[in-house]
Amino acid sequence: MDFAPSARSQDCLQRLQAFLDEYVAPFDERYRRENAELNAGADWRRWRVHPRIGELKAMAREAGLWNLFLPDPELGAGLSVLDYAPLAEAMGRYEFCAEIFNCNAPDTGNMEVLYHYGSDAQKRRWLRPLLDGEIRSVFCMTEPEVASSDATNMRAQIRIEGDEIVVHGRKWWSTGIGHPDARVAIFMGLSDPDAAPHARHSMALVPLDAPGVRIERMLPTFGEYDPPYGHGEVSFEQVRLPRDHLIQGPGQGFAIAQGRLGPGRIHHCMRAIGAAERALELTIRRGAGREAFGQPILRLGGNLERVAQARMAIDQARLLTLYAAWKIERFGVKQAMSEISAIKVVAPNMLQEIVDQAIQVHGGAGVSHDTPLTGLFALARALRIADGPDEVHRAMVARVELAKYGIGRKREAAA
Repeated sequence: MDFAPSARSQDCLQRLQAFLDEYVAPFDERYRRENAELNAGADWRRWRVHPRIGELKAMAREAGLWNLFLPDPELGAGLSVLDYAPLAEAMGRYEFCAEIFNCNAPDTGNMEVLYHYGSDAQKRRWLRPLLDGEIRSVFCMTEPEVASSDATNMRAQIRIEGDEIVVHGRKWWSTGIGHPDARVAIFMGLSDPDAAPHARHSMALVPLDAPGVRIERMLPTFGEYDPPYGHGEVSFEQVRLPRDHLIQGPGQGFAIAQGRLGPGRIHHCMRAIGAAERALELTIRRGAGREAFGQPILRLGGNLERVAQARMAIDQARLLTLYAAWKIERFGVKQAMSEISAIKVVAPNMLQEIVDQAIQVHGGAGVSHDTPLTGLFALARALRIADGPDEVHRAMVARVELAKYGIGRKREAAA
């Protein structure tokens, strides 16, 4: 196994880091303050993108730091999943950072869906504007009325009626639905209830201005609405669209989702590792710069041991994530399901623990808006639910492990 980034990856990372140091890091505190002032409240219709974001996006594109996630050398940076991983980590240090380089979720996953599975017409209408950063997109999968940790429970429908499809149902926690530039949703719905469980669902492209699409509300995470992106509840009331809005065809929803989520989880986990590095840095600087009871806080209450544990946990999570990326490249997503599930548990839990320690060291400042720690904590906690809860991923790892010993579901049931 060789996790070393290619020369191309190293060059991109060096240029990306220089951009972050010169333009993003000095803007971080100002962005958090001014974005909160610009987008106060839950009314997403009033949300706006901070004007500096557009300026930075133009600068990043001019610098060749654009669509870094896409392996296509013409449309993106031409980096593999493994080569992109350290870039995702660097961007993870700042919550708003990925959008500057057109690498923000859920757009990255949606662009990958369109790139790999979309028709030529779908690519012209939706992929090209997404690649150019002109529009934003949403992924609508989770539903409020079922246990969405089992995705086969989805009840929202995609009915096929001749040359048309009818999209009907309710989705929630649709990330990015409040963004002023959001224009299209990838909707996953039940299209054939009588098919095999993983062939019952399809994916369709639904323009957000189509008749019958309604944003019902934004959902707060720990009281914060995450503007200008937001996580919304959306109703689709008999939305009628041409059949060519289906992606790939009927019954392909789970196959597409599996291809989408593998690389996407690498991105999420590497960004979490970058966020953990930021939290650890803030911990050390705060702990070394403040004194209590006659000595630096860093030397009180076992804090040095916590720093050591944090360093080991970050490095372990990074190595596991790079291994998952390496395995995806070498053997494909299906052969890396255990590793993908493992990092989805390990990285967010690691981030949550390290941010929690950082908050403790910062005291009152740690739970205020004066630091990025509350945002990072909310991110870590939400990631333990997003794209499948910890329990589902642990079950996947256990299932793969038991299979090595010839122990499967049927044998367990017989026992």
